[in-house]
Amino acid sequence: MAKPQRARKPGDRTDSEEMLFLRRWLANPLKVGSVLPSSPALVRLMVREVRRRENEFVVEIGAGTGAITRALLASGIPAERLLVLEIDETLVAFLRRKVPQARVVLGDATRLAELVPPEATGRVGTVISGIPMVNLPFAAQRQIVDSSFAILAPGGHMVQYTYSLVSPLPEAKLGLRGRRCGVAMRNVPPAWVWAYERTGAERRAA
Repeated sequence: MAKPQRARKPGDRTDSEEMLFLRRWLANPLKVGSVLPSSPALVRLMVREVRRRENEFVVEIGAGTGAITRALLASGIPAERLLVLEIDETLVAFLRRKVPQARVVLGDATRLAELVPPEATGRVGTVISGIPMVNLPFAAQRQIVDSSFAILAPGGHMVQYTYSLVSPLPEAKLGLRGRRCGVAMRNVPPAWVWAYERTGAERRAA
């Protein structure tokens, strides 16, 4: 007699990334910015903008199903130098199975400075973000940006993708200088990559 099949849970190995991503978007449309994971074209653009000296870390926030995470590891970033933050518990469980070598943390990016281990604070070359910033209120944007720059090393920067035609962050209000790095037209929908640094005035005030 055949055994009854166990009910599948979101994030099980049998789930496709696309279906899991769609379900999490339906559950949290303001926190999950797209109905599909990042395309290879977008992932390449993001990874290309990563800065990291040999002894520095990379922090990824809003990792989703890990398309960028896997590419960061494949690019040669040591697993012990990569910290991955995700706010969705189902996606965290999925990430821990898919990329067990990475340090995956459940948490809110507005509290990034509290969640990063002490040995990484001030030694992060790049914060790479998949959080849908345009969906967030300004107060949350500021908290995420401030937390990110609190852990960045001198000369470090924040890399963000967006589906908006303009900067997803209000640069002047946040004391940022943004640079549009490229567009992934083959992503669904097309996505632009931006890199941000603090302006001189903001760095002096910090």
